[in-house]
Amino acid sequence: MTSSESLPSTTAAGMATEGSAAPAAPADRRRWFALAIVMTAAFMDLVDVTIVNIAIPSIKRDTGASFSSIQWITAGYALAFAAGLITGGRLGDIYGRKRLFLIGIGGFTVSSALCGFAAGPEMLVASRILQGGMAALMVPQVLSIVHATFPAHERGKVFGLFGAIVGLGAVSGPLLGALLTGWNLFGLEWRPIFLINLPVGIAGLILGSKFISESKAPKALRLDLVGVVLVTLGLLMLIFPLTRGHELGWPVWGHVSMVGSLLVFLALVAYERRKTAKDGSPLIELSLFRVRSFAAGVAVQLTFGIVLGIFFLVWTLYMQMGLGWSELRAGTTGIPFSIAVSVAAGLSVQKLVPRFGRKVLQAGALLMIAGLLLYIWESEHYGMAITPWQMALPLVVMGVGMGLIVAPLTDAVLSEVPREHSGSASGLFNTVQQMGTALGLGLVSVVFFGVIDDAATPQAVGPAFAEAFQQSLWWVAGVLAVIFLAMFALPARPKAHVEGSADEGPAPEGDTVKEPVLTH
Repeated sequence: MTSSESLPSTTAAGMATEGSAAPAAPADRRRWFALAIVMTAAFMDLVDVTIVNIAIPSIKRDTGASFSSIQWITAGYALAFAAGLITGGRLGDIYGRKRLFLIGIGGFTVSSALCGFAAGPEMLVASRILQGGMAALMVPQVLSIVHATFPAHERGKVFGLFGAIVGLGAVSGPLLGALLTGWNLFGLEWRPIFLINLPVGIAGLILGSKFISESKAPKALRLDLVGVVLVTLGLLMLIFPLTRGHELGWPVWGHVSMVGSLLVFLALVAYERRKTAKDGSPLIELSLFRVRSFAAGVAVQLTFGIVLGIFFLVWTLYMQMGLGWSELRAGTTGIPFSIAVSVAAGLSVQKLVPRFGRKVLQAGALLMIAGLLLYIWESEHYGMAITPWQMALPLVVMGVGMGLIVAPLTDAVLSEVPREHSGSASGLFNTVQQMGTALGLGLVSVVFFGVIDDAATPQAVGPAFAEAFQQSLWWVAGVLAVIFLAMFALPARPKAHVEGSADEGPAPEGDTVKEPVLTH
């Protein structure tokens, strides 16, 4: 997810050469194989975030998991992912992005096997946390590898493809989960949703070692262990009590912990400033926030993560536990959403954003709000008799809106980031979305379970879940309104990859190529 300064370019073989400005050779197909491999890994991670939601009733029946355990099966992954992403990006900068990618995909495959063979909810939660940690090593390398492998004039197209993969992965997980759970392969019920990662992960490990070329940061860096501890501690202090609060009756220590997390983050900023001045090797490159497109995009990404965290979980709970639908019926209901996201994502990058700029992303936010309001009305109007066909219209409207946001946002936010900090920027960008997702999952305790009466009779459970779903969608619409306003800080028009001249050859005589320079 990034761009560069006047730094060593990456050749077709993918190796950084000091002072080189040669582009990747167009005839070199290795980089497209590498792209397919890392995109598959990113898709595997994204699907794994949402595939679990559709299998929740099956997991609950089979393991006896409580609602708190169910939340931790989803939030534990997001929390470990968020806590480790920045560190994962920095480790890739230091020790090599290919090396960390292969370690991450190998660990992700092993932890997926542990999830698939979990003997109870405790082991499943622990395995999901491990899986999130391994994803934190793997995912930041994806966009750093793309950045180091492709010349600037191709990155806009590649980033648009990544945005489409993000949208498709997020919404195809429920369908894939429904099929795998509904088929009950070999009597394994929900377990194939994790075991399917094994052949994909093994193939990625073998092919990645062959086709992905190694790249590192052009200057020597050191791992900022104090920064790692402060980031992890701050996220845990914020998200853990938020996730457990409803179940524990919102104890005082939870409120103290959440307030204390703000102090930890302030301490982190102060320490990172000192670390930058001391040896130029901080965990978080604070100078990235001087690039306006990056700073604004991070705010959008954080709040958009909250939207995803709340909506996908409560949507699944509403359909399966509220309306009593089967996994397959609930999963296939999302097909219009998946198609709409994919189509809109492609159109937004190739046709709309180059012409209309930021307005496309803002239109996406407004469309998602319109879809949510329509969904709320339909849920109230049709009640427990609502059908998948009646849900199709609001889902298509929401899907188009989501597609208009996810694809161009990646390029808009990261296209001006210097290559030197690509791992750090990729980690930061992914972290804020995962932090938002974890916050959203934690807020489910407030906006969804907080509305449901734990002592409700069986007859009242369905209407209670429907009411909780409607309340949750009002929250999501409010967050999207904040996103719409935050988008005013994004660049009004798409900017060219200004570092492209360095990649594409020397500028014509007399022309000056201006590079985005970050000062410490």
